[in-house]
Amino acid sequence: MAIILNIETSTKNCSVNVAENGVVLAIKELNNGNYSHAEVLHPFIEEVLEQAAISKPQINAIAVSKGPGSYTGLRIGVSAAKGLCFALNCPLISIDTLTALTYAISIEEGFIVPMLDARRMEVYAAIFNSDNIKIRDTKAEIIEDSSFLEELEKSKVYFLGDGSKKCKQIITHKNAVFVDDKFPSSKEMAVLSYLKYKKNDIEDVAYFEPFYLKDFIVIPEKKKKPTF
Repeated sequence: MAIILNIETSTKNCSVNVAENGVVLAIKELNNGNYSHAEVLHPFIEEVLEQAAISKPQINAIAVSKGPGSYTGLRIGVSAAKGLCFALNCPLISIDTLTALTYAISIEEGFIVPMLDARRMEVYAAIFNSDNIKIRDTKAEIIEDSSFLEELEKSKVYFLGDGSKKCKQIITHKNAVFVDDKFPSSKEMAVLSYLKYKKNDIEDVAYFEPFYLKDFIVIPEKKKKPTF
């Protein structure tokens, strides 16, 4: 039996569940359009454990969504996961955010393109086949009308995630399908983290870092002009 706590904080959705052998026992998430992870993540962890009647010493592993995504969101999730691993002396499992997102839908043929908003017209995206196997690596890219044209000419392409909304007016190919209201959630992490646990596919807790994809850049505040 494997009890795994799954944590997803890569976007504005703060999501936590506790699962047994890949089956979710209790889940708590909040997607209110704000980054409220710092306030709600730890209460959510306590709530799902209480709902599932699981004590912290019963947890066999902690799984965390590793990115790409929000720099701050990823830092909060990974920091919480590391802290729990050290406190409970249990392994850390990392789950690729875009891979997990593809499991939010099921298709028989075609391609799945999970997208996360990277500001302006840029997204973090990868390409997966109908078996949820990644066939093009994750990268940050600016969306144009020719984006993903090779895949669109071959078959249906399903776009999902918070980055897909701003692409509807640009990617207008007849094979483009936009799936609304799908975002990274700990729900899709449960089976993936259990499979990794069985293979002992774990991270070094001390040295693990999120997959940011791009460097975090601090934009200095503009100086106000003096008024006379």
